[in-house]
Amino acid sequence: MQVHAAHRLGVFAGDWPTDLAPWINDIVPGSAQQAMYAVGAIEIVAGLAVALAPRFGGRLVAGWLAGIIVDLLTIPGHYDVALRDFGLLLGAVALARLAQRYHGKRQSH
Repeated sequence: MQVHAAHRLGVFAGDWPTDLAPWINDIVPGSAQQAMYAVGAIEIVAGLAVALAPRFGGRLVAGWLAGIIVDLLTIPGHYDVALRDFGLLLGAVALARLAQRYHGKRQSH
């Protein structure tokens, strides 16, 4: 997630504003490029939340990915990326559930 977020922040080349649906671009302030910079920053924070508090961070990332999937499904030609993000969403939910299940339990040796 951190590398993907770094892509959005322009660390690596990419045309990320094309991943923003026109209807979303119409409601967010600023340009599509500025919106994608904000998305990149939010994704870095979400990645840190997963690392530090997976019970919360997994749910946060799952919700964020759900929003991204809605965005991508409204852009023709982005369905493969939406499917990939759905797989990531399932992984985030699984992580949150596992973290909840095993929170505070210690293995005895």
